[in-house]
Amino acid sequence: MTALDMPPQAAGPRSAPGNGLRRRALAWLAPRPQAQAWTLLAPGTVWMLGFFLVPVIVMCAYSVMPRGEYGGVDPGFTIEAYTRFLHPVYLTILERTFVLAVATTVLSALAGYPVAYTIARSGRWKSLLLFLVVLPFWTSFLVRTFAMIFLMRDTGLINSWLIAAGLRQEPIPMLYTPFSVLAGLVYGYLPFMVLPIYASLEKLDPALLEAAEVLGARPAARFRRVTLPLSAPGLIAGCLLVFIPSLGSYLTSDLLGGAKELLIGNLVQNQFSTARNWPFGSAASFILMIVVLAAVLVYLRLRPPDTVRGW
Repeated sequence: MTALDMPPQAAGPRSAPGNGLRRRALAWLAPRPQAQAWTLLAPGTVWMLGFFLVPVIVMCAYSVMPRGEYGGVDPGFTIEAYTRFLHPVYLTILERTFVLAVATTVLSALAGYPVAYTIARSGRWKSLLLFLVVLPFWTSFLVRTFAMIFLMRDTGLINSWLIAAGLRQEPIPMLYTPFSVLAGLVYGYLPFMVLPIYASLEKLDPALLEAAEVLGARPAARFRRVTLPLSAPGLIAGCLLVFIPSLGSYLTSDLLGGAKELLIGNLVQNQFSTARNWPFGSAASFILMIVVLAAVLVYLRLRPPDTVRGW
């Protein structure tokens, strides 16, 4: 009698060891959840290590090395670049940058919240309005900044309209002023404020507003007690997305400010290009990074819970 002719009860014990070995092999070759997770995280991890962590380490090393005689750095260790930044001139530049970034964030929030609210309640026009918000991203930021120059210069569109309408006899000096830099920053980063606020308002349940109205809440009270608390995560995220790039911006102040409004971004760019003082430029970059990190920590502290409890 062969093994094939034997009943299953007789053939089972002999085949059990082979089946167990096969099961262990299949279990070892089967994809594991942790391996799948690391496989998905690998591209982003490699990208962050290569293009963020490594440059940060290099700049950290440059910031504590002596300046080279003809640019670059020389071997050694010094904190001269950090002590130099404590000069009142550079502290004034940092203060000016911080104030301008805060003003940009506040104006973007005041202008962006009504826009986001209108889009969230626009019904069938929602897609079109969102398209108009993201439309400026189809062109280069440099091109959009040059467009602001053509709008605000003495012979630009705004002054031409004012003079043609008889409202002004002479053009308003708008270009190469702090106002032009602030207007350029708000114009450039306003979509980063609108989109997160819209994402929060779009998920707002209208039944909550109806319930507040039934309970006797007026429109201002409904906004203060329901709409604003529920949209606060998007508002705070938008403020963070506007504040951080505003701190490091240098192209807007160069083109719209005429190099009169020197910001920390311009200081870093000049140190690496014109002055060729890499240690000081690296130190200024790290100090700016500390300011950004402080802003992120404040955001994490102020981030509201998912519910309206406590508002």
